[in-house]
Amino acid sequence: MIKQREAFLENIAHQLKRPMRTAVKRPKWKFQPQHDMFKNASSEELVEVLKEQCKNIHTTCLVTNTAELPNVLQSVVEANGGRSIITPKDERFAAFGLTETMTVWASQNIAHYEWNEEQPEENIRQAEQANISITISETTLAESGTAVLYSNKHNGRTMNFLPENVIVLIPKSTIVPRITQAAQLIHQQIEQGERISSCILMMTGPSNSADIEMVLIVGVHGPVKATYIIIEDK
Repeated sequence: MIKQREAFLENIAHQLKRPMRTAVKRPKWKFQPQHDMFKNASSEELVEVLKEQCKNIHTTCLVTNTAELPNVLQSVVEANGGRSIITPKDERFAAFGLTETMTVWASQNIAHYEWNEEQPEENIRQAEQANISITISETTLAESGTAVLYSNKHNGRTMNFLPENVIVLIPKSTIVPRITQAAQLIHQQIEQGERISSCILMMTGPSNSADIEMVLIVGVHGPVKATYIIIEDK
């Protein structure tokens, strides 16, 4: 909730010695190369761009369909240690046919915790202990290999930072050329009066840092290992 917004803006306008503006006119640029990059690329071509970029960001990228997804996910979980998993509370897991997969984890001695908005402290504790985080990309940027993740009451942002390994499910329909299209989608949501996430995370593979003598170190401030699973959904 924004309080005293008008008074705040009027004070700024007064200090600048001009009337308060009620709208900003969007400039029209003669050249807009950001819209031309992969402009006519098909969804299959964007998948190939994403797969190629994943090689540069130290991320394993797999492609499957909903029928094979449970087996593929199980294999990735086992490859990442399969000790403990944290997931958001998301109906799309059921739509992807993963309900049974999640149910049998207990019989495999794999702990599974689903984010619970009524237990904020327990959520963080579970995220700290989890070996694997499994989440779903809202929009995926082919050019940079970036998964756009929205935080909300059913999907806390600590899920994306604390576990050692992260598995991102990427519906093929979410793949767009680059950040330009992702920003457009968010802008459209705002114009339509939709509630925007309090935290929009753009995750490009595992955490990387080359601040010290330009030496790349993976896993400094987040997941050490990232796996993208592209799901043929269109």
